[in-house]
Amino acid sequence: MRKTARYAALAATGLLALSSLTACANDAAGTTSTGSGSTGDGKGEKVKIMVGGLDKVIYLPAMLTQRLGYFDAEGLDVQLLSEPAGVQAETALVSGQVQGAVGFYDHTLDLQTKGKHIESVVQFSRAPGEVELVSDKAAGDITSPKDFKGKKLGITGLGSSTDFLTKYLAVKNGVKISDFTSVAVGAGPTFISALQKGSIDGGMTTDPTVAQVLDKKAGKILLDMRTPQGSQEALGGPYPSSSLYMQTDWVNSHKSTVQKLVNAFVKTLTWMSTHSASQIADKMPADYSQGDKALYAQAIKSTLPMFTKDGVMPAGGPETVEKVLKAFNPNIKNAKIDLDQTYTTEFAKKAAG
Repeated sequence: MRKTARYAALAATGLLALSSLTACANDAAGTTSTGSGSTGDGKGEKVKIMVGGLDKVIYLPAMLTQRLGYFDAEGLDVQLLSEPAGVQAETALVSGQVQGAVGFYDHTLDLQTKGKHIESVVQFSRAPGEVELVSDKAAGDITSPKDFKGKKLGITGLGSSTDFLTKYLAVKNGVKISDFTSVAVGAGPTFISALQKGSIDGGMTTDPTVAQVLDKKAGKILLDMRTPQGSQEALGGPYPSSSLYMQTDWVNSHKSTVQKLVNAFVKTLTWMSTHSASQIADKMPADYSQGDKALYAQAIKSTLPMFTKDGVMPAGGPETVEKVLKAFNPNIKNAKIDLDQTYTTEFAKKAAG
């Protein structure tokens, strides 16, 4: 059952406590591959992965890998679970409810400052895939992030990557974090409703929400970070975002299983690089298109440039992420971060090679 609206509402009122996430992995919307085989050497081993929104195009490789049968081909039994925001996927991972999380790489840096050792094992993207939208009503007042002062800006959740990036864009453009209000509205219908009702003046979200907002003429694009070029212009470099990240101790003690997971994801990324948006849309669950397959395919097409072909961390990416986070996050600004501990290319290079 989908709980996006309920969690967004709770987050918006500050009632989404970390303790409530303990049960998320058990009752979140999920789907399981039909992996079979013995449990020896990782074959058929059950792996739970929490995704910060299974139907978001930026996290598309998770469901697509399952639909293509690549988890099964590696002899894994993977259960994909879904939460509306990446920060909730992160919390489920840290609490031990799942073995992996599909979310933004930037959480690995944030968690390191809190004494948690998490690393990205396969990097899906080299750009955020995020878009800053403004409502039609506010479009005249917000022509750049310099105009964020006094505005209500939508994010998926407090502490999420949309929260991080919104704060960075504000600070970079001379607006203090205290000068605007971040409102947790989730994605999809809850984001669109908040935009239409004026609960937010603008906000950061991804496809297919972006495509739906534009189709409904409910808002306009202020900043587009769905391509490496857009990432360069807005953030000053490649911004590795969606990835599979896991607890370092678990990775080191389950290398065979991790390699099989990464093998499956790299196969998917390679497959995506040789197929059209329409062909990709055809492989996804029917309800993801919400009755408009052409619009869904367009949403995928707009986001495709962000994806890597080999799952390897893009050169200079971690440094860009660190620069962005240090600009507004006092915990990270004053911390010594070991970037080498936040990701590994060992598995992706082996899979690609």
